[in-house]
Amino acid sequence: MDPLGKLFGSSALVKIMRLFLFNEEEAFTSEEVAFRTKTSKETARKELKHLLNSGVIRKRSLKSPISYIASPRFTHYEALKSFLRAATGISDTKITSSLKKAGSLRLIALSGLFTGVMESKVDVLIVGDRLDERVISSVIRTLEADLGRELRYAAFATPDFRYRVGVYDRLIRDVFDYPHRLVLDKIGM
Repeated sequence: MDPLGKLFGSSALVKIMRLFLFNEEEAFTSEEVAFRTKTSKETARKELKHLLNSGVIRKRSLKSPISYIASPRFTHYEALKSFLRAATGISDTKITSSLKKAGSLRLIALSGLFTGVMESKVDVLIVGDRLDERVISSVIRTLEADLGRELRYAAFATPDFRYRVGVYDRLIRDVFDYPHRLVLDKIGM
């Protein structure tokens, strides 16, 4: 169990709080919460009830299935959001080891959510050879469950990436012209 999970009582609670606080305009049903946080439906319902009773979220019953949304009226809403954002840390080694199953990796660059620049078009840039899109997609979904927010990613074969760098591709420039972190660099960026 991660340290925040120990502090708050369960890691599922932390994942669900991140989901609501980092996507404050979106409403989720209990099934969507369970799916997005990769928790069981029973655990999601229990933690939703806990968050509802504490005032962090509120019910939104405009449609037939009951959905929940973050409640900015919660007394410590901004402080909790800031704390969770600052304490959200996924190590570079975890990202690298998870993505190694996808193929022969040459470059992993993090920007956007990982650097605090929310306007970035890509959060994770992956370059490699013989990349398996299904594995990459699965790893990204797991990271999204931990972070509580959707990640935008792009994956390129090494020759395609080199071509894009050579023609000053806008997507590539959006990553490398702004704050970014190189997690793995076998290309020499």
